[in-house]
Amino acid sequence: MTVLSDVALPQIDVLGSKMAYREAGDPEAPVALFLHGNPTSSYLWRNILPYVASAAYCVAPDLIGFGQSGKPDIEYRFFDHVRYLEAFLDQAGITSAYVIAHDWGSGLAFHLAARRPGFMRGLAFMEFIRPMPTWADFHPAQVETFQKFRTPGVGEKMILDENLFVEAVLPAATARKLTEEEMSVYRAPFPTPESRRPVWRFPNELPIAGEPADVYSTIERAHQALAHSSYPKLIFAGNPGALISPAFAESFARQLKNCRLVHLSSGLHYVQEDHPDVIGANIKEWLVEEAVRSSPKQKLTL
Repeated sequence: MTVLSDVALPQIDVLGSKMAYREAGDPEAPVALFLHGNPTSSYLWRNILPYVASAAYCVAPDLIGFGQSGKPDIEYRFFDHVRYLEAFLDQAGITSAYVIAHDWGSGLAFHLAARRPGFMRGLAFMEFIRPMPTWADFHPAQVETFQKFRTPGVGEKMILDENLFVEAVLPAATARKLTEEEMSVYRAPFPTPESRRPVWRFPNELPIAGEPADVYSTIERAHQALAHSSYPKLIFAGNPGALISPAFAESFARQLKNCRLVHLSSGLHYVQEDHPDVIGANIKEWLVEEAVRSSPKQKLTL
């Protein structure tokens, strides 16, 4: 693989393939697990990890098929990512963590929390996956495009052949202009149509209007578990956002227990590229406060 301007990451053997990961901080500290979405990688968190590393041991895996991780011959359905992430956590010996998640990383985080509530020390998330009863619940400017992504024959041409998710969706859903160096890192894992299959699969897994039924019901149950959970939560909302509007974020946060909402001054979908400083500083502050709350005698400083 051509890594270009990114660093070469360490890897762990997982289910006959390899998963790469970015790490920062003291391995003896509580784990902060960073989960990315489509079509990004742990590179998305590169400017946030330095803020958080003084408060936690940061581990940011590249999901299977993304970044510098392997590309085994699998379907890359949501449930495949569940299996590989679970195996990664087992191999890495991570038994509990504060989880920071974005896009499909949030779907994996919600599902993980529903299945293993004892794993979650806290959950921070942004531009998150949710069950949408109708297409009217999706971002109106993107409905036609994403319906095409889900149309057999059409979606494959757009994403596999033309690489539109990387070349068009990613930059269009970032408020600032990504540099050529940054785009080169995001392009690197997907040089051929076949290598882009993981990117194509994710929009076909979005839980919209009851489809796909297995993913929809799974995410629905995960959100029910989220609503009943008491572990600390932190939500970031971009303005105007893409999947999540500021108004929806406010309504959603009010329905959760032990939840704080941070409004970002701007931002579409890839808010980490626009506000890494604000996101990083708030996650660090939240982690320090939670550590003090759980261990009042422990002296921690910002």
